[in-house]
Amino acid sequence: MVQLHVKRGDESQFLFNATVDAPLETVIQEITGIYNGRLKVNRICSEIPELADHGIALPPNMQGLTQDQIMDLKLTDEWEDRCIPSGGPVLRKDEIGIRNGNAPNDKMKEVLMRTVEEAKALISKKQVQANVCVTMEMVKEALDQLRGAVMIVYPMGLPPHDPIRMEFENQEDLSGTQASLQVITQDECQLWWAAKEMQRGKKLQDYIGKNEKTKLVVKIQKKGQGEPAREPLVTDEQQKQMMLQLYRRQEELKKLEEADDDSHLDSEWSDRQALKRQFQGLTNIKWGPR
Repeated sequence: MVQLHVKRGDESQFLFNATVDAPLETVIQEITGIYNGRLKVNRICSEIPELADHGIALPPNMQGLTQDQIMDLKLTDEWEDRCIPSGGPVLRKDEIGIRNGNAPNDKMKEVLMRTVEEAKALISKKQVQANVCVTMEMVKEALDQLRGAVMIVYPMGLPPHDPIRMEFENQEDLSGTQASLQVITQDECQLWWAAKEMQRGKKLQDYIGKNEKTKLVVKIQKKGQGEPAREPLVTDEQQKQMMLQLYRRQEELKKLEEADDDSHLDSEWSDRQALKRQFQGLTNIKWGPR
């Protein structure tokens, strides 16, 4: 299997396995699916702590309003009595006014937070260091874990406007958010290797040959963004080691230079003829007029 180290810019994303005869259309499609799937998992994982702390999301027309404004406008949340967390709610007011403040109890909160950590670890960038390839099945497993934890805490489900439920149902609206800039659709996705775009319609072997044990770094890029920055010739860790070796070598040369210093030969104590001149009375002789 060919191992592809997928990067976005200079940042590692995940490892992906493919065969040399795999069509690039399929490779790009699968890589894009994993890449966007990981983004979805991370978005849900960033939203669940808010659910655990402050309960379900308020209807869009009530978000950001004070209690007085809600009463003046005579607005009601029809989902408040339907979506009650298991074990009963605990009042934790949301100062931002996005969620209703009826949070799960500590036991249910722990279920949510523990599952978040497990899901994040499954698709983490640290899997690159562990030499573990991330697959679409692993992404789906992480999503299933998160969905299961939410169902345990909220057996009746979340309201349709809650961003977590919208993510699970692929109804999320990312327009105008920073998250929308990270998503890359399959149609606009490009795969680059060795300063070359890997063209759809070709196979992986058209670029790297038929060696199945090949490892290469590829970069995922949006169409129209041009060629991504090339990989540095040495990694940060290699550069640190080179600088450390250079420093040690300089210290060794400095010590050798000090060891070879013969300026001490001009000192009086190192003069082999000093004792002879002393016996002959030839010491402390001064030349000049008295």
